[in-house]
Amino acid sequence: MADLPFTFTNPAIASRLARLVDCDGKIPRAIAELGAIAGRDVVVLRTSGRLRAAQLRALNAHVTASTDDGQELPAACADVVVRYWGESGAVAAPDRAAMTAAERLLRPGGRLLMVMDYGRDDVARLRPEGETPEIYRALRARDAQYAAQGFKLRVIHDWWQFDSLEEASGFLSEAFGDRGERVALEMRRPRLSHKVVIYHRGAVRAAEAADRARTIAAASRGAAR
Repeated sequence: MADLPFTFTNPAIASRLARLVDCDGKIPRAIAELGAIAGRDVVVLRTSGRLRAAQLRALNAHVTASTDDGQELPAACADVVVRYWGESGAVAAPDRAAMTAAERLLRPGGRLLMVMDYGRDDVARLRPEGETPEIYRALRARDAQYAAQGFKLRVIHDWWQFDSLEEASGFLSEAFGDRGERVALEMRRPRLSHKVVIYHRGAVRAAEAADRARTIAAASRGAAR
C-alpha cells in the first residue's frame, strides 16, 4: 500500500510523514483538474483506503479504494483510476502489468493517473539510491518510457516543512537513519524540496497499448544515452 512515498512499519513515523507530504493539498487538486473527478467514479489503487481516498472524496469524487491493483473490482467500473507511488523505488520503469490492470477498470473516455516521486530534489537524497548521474539518466529514461505509452506529465513542487532545524534533524534521523542524519546536517532552512509527478492519459484500446509497448525499449535506450 502506497499512500506515502516511503513505507514505514512504525505508525508514529508514518503518521508524521503523512503530515509532511503535500500538506497544502496540491496533489489532490492536480488530480481533480487532470481527471475531472467531481461527481465521477474514481478507483484508487494500492492504497490503505484512508488518506488519499479521503482527499478525493472531499473533492466530490465517488471513490472506491483497492489495496492491490483492483483485481476484485468489475471491468469498466471507473471514470478515473489513480495509482499512488505504486512502483518500487524512485526510478522504476512503467509497470506494464499494473497499467493493463488499471485499463481494465476504465470506462471508454476514462483517465489513468500514476503518481510517483519525480526525483531531482532534496527528498531523493533520503533514498538508498541517492543522487548520481546514473539516477538522473534513469529518471530521463522513465519519462521517455511513459511518453512512449501516451502519457503526459504534471510536476508538482512541494516542501516538507518543519518547525525548526532541530525538529527536522530528529525526525529524519529517526525515520531514515544515517542517510537522514547526513541530509539534516546539510539543511540551512527547516524544509526539504519534494517533487511529485503525475503521469496521465486517457483510456486506450488494447491494440493501441500493444503498439505503444513496442516503442518503450527504443525510447528508453534513446533517453539513456
